[in-house]
Amino acid sequence: MAKKTDKRQKIYIFDTTLRDAEQCPGASMTSQEKLNVAQQLARLGVDIIEAGFPYSSPGDFEAVQTIVKKVKGPTITGLARCRPEDIDRTAEALQGSKRVRLHTFIGTSPTHREGILRKSKKEVLEMAVSSVARACRLVKEVEFSPMDATRTEFDYLCQVVEKTIEAGAAVINIPDTVGYALPWEFGDLIRRLRESVPNIDKAILSVHCHDDLGLATANSLAAVANGATQVECTINGLGERAGNAALEEIVVAIDTRPELKRKFVIGLNLKELYRTSRLVREVTGMPVQPNKAIVGANAFAHSSGIHVDGVLKQRETFEIIRPQKIGLEQSQIVLTSRSGRHAVKHRLAELGYQLSAGELEKTYQRFLAVADQRKQVTDEELESLVADELRLAQEIYQLDYLNVVSGGTTIPTATVRLRRDGDLLQAVTNGVGSVDAVYRAIAQIINVQHRLVDYNVSSVTGGTDALGEVMVRISDRAGTIHTGRGSSMDIIDASAKAYLQALNKMVLRAGVAARTKSKRRRTQSKAKQ
Repeated sequence: MAKKTDKRQKIYIFDTTLRDAEQCPGASMTSQEKLNVAQQLARLGVDIIEAGFPYSSPGDFEAVQTIVKKVKGPTITGLARCRPEDIDRTAEALQGSKRVRLHTFIGTSPTHREGILRKSKKEVLEMAVSSVARACRLVKEVEFSPMDATRTEFDYLCQVVEKTIEAGAAVINIPDTVGYALPWEFGDLIRRLRESVPNIDKAILSVHCHDDLGLATANSLAAVANGATQVECTINGLGERAGNAALEEIVVAIDTRPELKRKFVIGLNLKELYRTSRLVREVTGMPVQPNKAIVGANAFAHSSGIHVDGVLKQRETFEIIRPQKIGLEQSQIVLTSRSGRHAVKHRLAELGYQLSAGELEKTYQRFLAVADQRKQVTDEELESLVADELRLAQEIYQLDYLNVVSGGTTIPTATVRLRRDGDLLQAVTNGVGSVDAVYRAIAQIINVQHRLVDYNVSSVTGGTDALGEVMVRISDRAGTIHTGRGSSMDIIDASAKAYLQALNKMVLRAGVAARTKSKRRRTQSKAKQ
């Protein structure tokens, strides 16, 4: 018996969390963190991962190279401006796999042409066409974006799209770069482009919407309804300014509404959505607002008596999405200090964590320390412990000993001992408070120039015995923001861990940049010889 063919239109999901989302102040990631997120995005099943902007920094170049070599499944993309040096550097970073795409862009609106590029329409068109042609000679697949398309003259936009397709672009992306469009306007723009550009059928038509007016998801869905077959989005809606279209909102909307599900197919494993959201939150340090659609803490919570009564009698009265669909499985296991390793391992697996034996043992020992002081450990606390433990594995400096003397008329004094490559480094300092004393001691040991930009304390759960979580942001000499998070039942301990993680990220990134610079110098020296 012949198999039925799926006649629904495939919608390609292009995830730019590693590129656009990282442009949030404080959301920068290390190469290892980028790799971890990319591997999770592959498990989620996205079609394309935009891994970074290789020309922008040695760290981004290295991250894209690593992801190309180690992440299987999705097409890996690197971003480049319409400049020869950008395109050549990006093509170099993409070497090592056949499933790669070079994404190049240039501003086409009057605002960008006149205010930034200082170029005429003809000059911008020539730059776009020559850049696409150059990229096509270096990589198999090329995507082109006329930046600020929604504020570009329509006839000129059509001309740019037509000529770049002629030059070889396989994907044309229409960005609402500043989130200016309204859904009916944006949908109409996509429809008119499909009707007006004679060779548009030779390319995939994509959209990239920003959320400045809170319309990114609505605009993306309006575009899909009018013929766009690729959507560019980010996990948790992260991105510059107000962010991007949220991946989880778009895919769940298409899966939930019958009239959309009958027309379109998205090949994602939706049960990985929640885990992906949590991972991105942990590595970027950007919290998810409780009322965030799909992945927020309150997305499946009910407190109103009428709502609770309705959901208990018939779930569909107030809940249109089953939490299990996005990976929020309801568990009957209550974790206490007597639960044992197997129960903890089982619950972690249900939450989407597959730990090595060593990682599990370290997490379990930390779990016992919390469970001994509480009647039970919640999922949020368990996930915070895991995230903390996984971060420790990437640290150059590790906290070996911490003691603080404070209270009353006593001058707050901190004794801190750090471990690096087997060596123990110690400092004793005073401060205006306990945390200040600890931070002065850590800064004395890790003697690098930086500035503390933000310090934030919150509880993972309620109660005076709750697990506390601290987030700090520090700035290096170049103004780059590095984020650190730490959790503990002792807020001083959590503060030390958060500060230490942020400093570790800064030291690690500086090391990568120094090694890359040294390598370039050696290469240039050999070339001269």
